Amino acid sequence: MGDTLLDVQGLTCPLPVLKANKALRGMKPGARLTVLATDPASVKDFRAYAAETGHALVAFSEEKGVFRFTLKKREEPPG
Repeated sequence: MGDTLLDVQGLTCPLPVLKANKALRGMKPGARLTVLATDPASVKDFRAYAAETGHALVAFSEEKGVFRFTLKKREEPPG
């Protein structure tokens, strides 16, 4: 439903978060980005990234070593 999928399986820290950040920059406020990653460190990284940037980590799951993160881009401040 308009969600964007970013597959960064096989990449290690900090590349999954850096690539997600780049993808989110090009998306509209409120849009969702789903990231597939295999680096166990990405769990901690994406939680910290969401807390620091204001993007919402709306879903997280793990299946057979693949971590799935769904981020919702923050609404831009009025300006």
